[in-house]
Amino acid sequence: MNSSFKTSAELELESQFLKDGYVICPVEEPELLNQIQSLAASLVSAHINVKCEDPLDFLNSIHHHLDSANLNDARLTVFNAINNEAWLRVAYYRLATSTLQSLVGNELAMQRRVNLSIQLPNDHSSLLAMHTDTLSGDSPFEVVEWLPLVDCHDTKAMFILPPEQNAELQNRLSEFKGRGLDDLTDAVKDDLIWLDVPYGSVLIFNQNLFHGNVVNKEAETRWSMNCRFKAVFTPYADKKLGEFFEPITLRAASRIGLDYEYPGGFLDDNANV
Repeated sequence: MNSSFKTSAELELESQFLKDGYVICPVEEPELLNQIQSLAASLVSAHINVKCEDPLDFLNSIHHHLDSANLNDARLTVFNAINNEAWLRVAYYRLATSTLQSLVGNELAMQRRVNLSIQLPNDHSSLLAMHTDTLSGDSPFEVVEWLPLVDCHDTKAMFILPPEQNAELQNRLSEFKGRGLDDLTDAVKDDLIWLDVPYGSVLIFNQNLFHGNVVNKEAETRWSMNCRFKAVFTPYADKKLGEFFEPITLRAASRIGLDYEYPGGFLDDNANV
């Protein structure tokens, strides 16, 4: 019998996450992913007034109807409309519930709005240079759930620096003071891992690790969503509970404890009990 309080599957998932800094798993409820994809396709279809026959093909080929000049307007339209759907965040969470609970905990706080990224082929306007979220004001206790709405691979996906190389680079950051991010990226370009995340899968990654993307050199457009999760009682950084994060899975004992108030005078040293 396994002597750990965690199941063998949880231990294996944890080991992989700690070693690689990420896991890629099949979504747990594919029908919810299809609903999200169909919603995104219908919203952008209405915005540009072009009929959508098949959501996957339509999103992949949206660069035939959008260019970099009007891309952000379309992205914001879809982003705002998606986040106005009351079911969206629940569905997003349910795509990776067991993975998030195994890696983060079962009392979670979730980002209040789910982000959307659209990267057209050969478009230089949607780049996210190599960075680590923690050095930009995020809590080191957060993970990111990254969801592709199309197949994402090679330059159509994202890269991440493995934990061992990431630790080495962080120890050397002072060497790059006053130099550009290109120098930083060049120093570790041979160590970067390019992630292959097909439609139907979800990526959970450690945002303490350096990551980013480059110009999409593939023939199709990238559509992806991302959202942060953390254990609700772990420390926060610049992004606070109630402002950026919202508790989503508080358990009964925690609710009772948070609401509990000691009787008046009970903790007074002079009180007679």
